[in-house]
Amino acid sequence: MLGLMPAYMLPSPLKVLRAFGANFFVLLDHARVSLLESFLGLGIGIGLALLLTALMDRFGVIYKMAYPLLVITQAVPVVAVAPLLVLWLGYGMAPKVVLIVIVCFFPIAVGMLDGLKAADPDQMNLLRAMGANRGQIFRHLKFPGALPGFFSGLKVSVSFSIIGAVVAEWLGGDKGLGVYMTRVRKSYAYDKMFAVIFLVIAISLLLMRLAGFMEKRAMPWKRAKGR
Repeated sequence: MLGLMPAYMLPSPLKVLRAFGANFFVLLDHARVSLLESFLGLGIGIGLALLLTALMDRFGVIYKMAYPLLVITQAVPVVAVAPLLVLWLGYGMAPKVVLIVIVCFFPIAVGMLDGLKAADPDQMNLLRAMGANRGQIFRHLKFPGALPGFFSGLKVSVSFSIIGAVVAEWLGGDKGLGVYMTRVRKSYAYDKMFAVIFLVIAISLLLMRLAGFMEKRAMPWKRAKGR
């Protein structure tokens, strides 16, 4: 816009908006595939995180064995794992979903586990004195107390899920925002590439708002306390 850089290297916001409007339905078609991958990976990641954290909280030996592995999964760069997943699972949806699971699993698991470990010992002893078993203590005390940590991890993971889908799609595929971004980048259509970036940001913010809405619905006592 100011002429400091060539338009083909850094397009103006107006040019990006025009590209977004001209390719809106094409972007939506690619976004549909990326969102499907994101939701599948996020759903599987949530299920695995809930199952593993419950086992880690119940059995100390599983905690000692699994927690270091959780940390290791985050120490390996995603861009290093993605080509291996494509090599093992092909160019379909499977490697993309697996990569999203890896990316989304850790924040949810850590937040949930911290919440479970933070349960008040006095309240636990009170429930035991009233005859509650382990399952009842988990259901009525530990799980509700871990929900804030769970939703904190979920807000991070929903953003990671769409970004993970785009990164996974860079390595190949037929459709998806990452595939579209690779194509326009190779043709030096940077206005279209920035349009994809803005769409990914908008989707991430929308998913985070959705996670916040789910948090308020799942924890009515928090809303009552806020009043």
